[in-house]
Amino acid sequence: MSSKAEQILAGLGGAGNVVEIEACITRLRTEVEDASKVDEKALKAAGAHGVVSSGTVVQVVVGPEADTLAEDIEDLM
Repeated sequence: MSSKAEQILAGLGGAGNVVEIEACITRLRTEVEDASKVDEKALKAAGAHGVVSSGTVVQVVVGPEADTLAEDIEDLM
């Protein structure tokens, strides 16, 4: 089974679709190339509490582990 970071990265459309990712308290704030590649159901299945999208900016609400997840996802990219 893949890690939570791998599942979230896949839900964001893969490493090639993520322009930028940073942790912001309880969220992963990301910018993606193509918002249509973001799979909100996959993100929630990976443990996201919610997903807020506005154009190419996607915030994934993950709780207090946001910092750790952002680092793990950056390592995968």
